[in-house]
Amino acid sequence: MEKRRVVVSGLGTVNPTGNTVKESWESIREGKVGIAEITAFDSSAFSVHFAGEVKAFQPESVFEKRELKHMARFTQFAMLAAEEAVLDSGIRGSLPEEEIGVIVSSGIGGLKTIEEEHSKALSKGFERVSPFFIPMAISNMAAAEIAIRHHLKGMCICPVTACAGGSNAIGDAFHRIRDGYETAMVCGGTEAVITPLGIGGFASMKALSPATTLSRASIPFDKERSGFVMGEGAGILVLEEREHALKRGARIYAEIVGYGANCDAYHITSPAPNGVGGARCMELALQDAALSASKIQYINAHGTSTHLNDLGETEAIKAVFGKRAYEIPVSSTKSMTGHLLGAAGAVEAIFSVLSLREGFIPGTMNYQVKDEELDLDYVPNKGREAEMEYALSNSLGFGGHNACLIFKK
Repeated sequence: MEKRRVVVSGLGTVNPTGNTVKESWESIREGKVGIAEITAFDSSAFSVHFAGEVKAFQPESVFEKRELKHMARFTQFAMLAAEEAVLDSGIRGSLPEEEIGVIVSSGIGGLKTIEEEHSKALSKGFERVSPFFIPMAISNMAAAEIAIRHHLKGMCICPVTACAGGSNAIGDAFHRIRDGYETAMVCGGTEAVITPLGIGGFASMKALSPATTLSRASIPFDKERSGFVMGEGAGILVLEEREHALKRGARIYAEIVGYGANCDAYHITSPAPNGVGGARCMELALQDAALSASKIQYINAHGTSTHLNDLGETEAIKAVFGKRAYEIPVSSTKSMTGHLLGAAGAVEAIFSVLSLREGFIPGTMNYQVKDEELDLDYVPNKGREAEMEYALSNSLGFGGHNACLIFKK
């Protein structure tokens, strides 16, 4: 059977740079950093004080309070982003319910709910926790709630692959449509772990930046990088079979043409030496797209601001693109959003799609000190106008999970 072409017809996001796609993209274009001091809890006794929090979040403007009462924060983010994406796409009513599926990742799920219910259990007894505790906490519930609200009866799953999850969700959705299983998919990722346990856990493994000044916190590819900054939010895309989108007159943001996924099989948190797993994953995405590496004109990097990731990803890009690596703009929007874990790849996919559509490459903010080992064009401190046809988005997760997406204008 001939493989079908797949396009992006809807976008939705809630993230530290904005609570809609329009608001967020305007912030990214302007280089506005959405990171600030933690307000979700008192971090004064912690070594980490900055995070990328969602601001002025008001889900009750869309959903009833009784519904929200039984949704954890990560699910609320996903629901709001999905509402925007589905409305943006106009997909509702154009297909039988069985032909639209949902794939939405979350790395950790309802961590805040787990913390709150555990505290309640210690004081009142373990059988006095909320009967909604389990369905609120489990990671798949964001995907399930989206399917329930929009009556989407195709395949509905939640890949849990740490920082690669959002990209895995989009890539798997792409292949489901391409290979004829569904005609459209609602896909992406969501995360909400700016909690004492979440920040404490990542801080204890020295993964988070202990910076005391904001301009030195999330600084991908900078020599003084000292760890990532936690972010939160969701990114949701509607993917659709191209011919169906054209027939109904849908707005097409971009085409998704390639997806690579693999595993380092090396270490639970560290990337494989020289970025070999990430390099292979980029090659797999290029093979999937039947595309020459010479066609890629922008890379939205995983770019976490950790020493090992930024070095390994730089080495991986050089391995795949050779001398041409020095000609390709490589930027990290995590410098503005922080690291959204299971939602990161989805939010960055949205930015990659909009980069192609509007001919604009986001900058890597707060880049100050050059690292001699990292010598690519990281688009320092200011975005730039550029006409592009193909963009690559990388996601490289704990456990060695790698996922790469290629979009075409």
